[in-house]
Amino acid sequence: MEMKEFIDFCKKGNSISGEDKELYGLLTQCSYQAQKITMELNTSYHSKEEIVEIFSELTGNKVDSSFMCFPPFYTDFGKNITIGKNVFFNIGCSFQDRGGISIGDGTMIGMNVTIATLNHGLPSETRNVTYPSPVIIGDNVWIGSNATILPGVTIGDNSVVAAGAVVTKDVPVNTVVAGVPAKELKKIINNL
Repeated sequence: MEMKEFIDFCKKGNSISGEDKELYGLLTQCSYQAQKITMELNTSYHSKEEIVEIFSELTGNKVDSSFMCFPPFYTDFGKNITIGKNVFFNIGCSFQDRGGISIGDGTMIGMNVTIATLNHGLPSETRNVTYPSPVIIGDNVWIGSNATILPGVTIGDNSVVAAGAVVTKDVPVNTVVAGVPAKELKKIINNL
């Protein structure tokens, strides 16, 4: 399998076993490339424009010039992140993106936010198999510092995830969630 085919294979949500040497080898190549690119990002100063270019290389997609990131930033794959317009990542974000992370326009992601898209099998005989589930973050979402978003979660437009929350379930639009596990605190009513 060629690398482009492998990336498409991952974007379709296919699981990978550590016993599948070909797929595991391609996964390792992607991970090392992501490490190389993020090391470049994280170890020297870059202008806003350079950061946009580095993220475009990391994701394999054109990232809008309105994107802002304060490094360091970490990811284990890189090729399955989609970033909208006017998106901001604060210091220390860590994305496990092989399962797919989609971030809508106007979203702000706080310091040290972790987004995970993979689970392992629970029985010992499938523990080395990774099962991807995408994380979808809508438009104008605010994710507070040190929040963790778990695989398969969708966060609706205009919602807020409080600092330190662990989001295990979908968050409806216009909703504030907080806690471990995150629970709905209130609805957001815009008074325009």
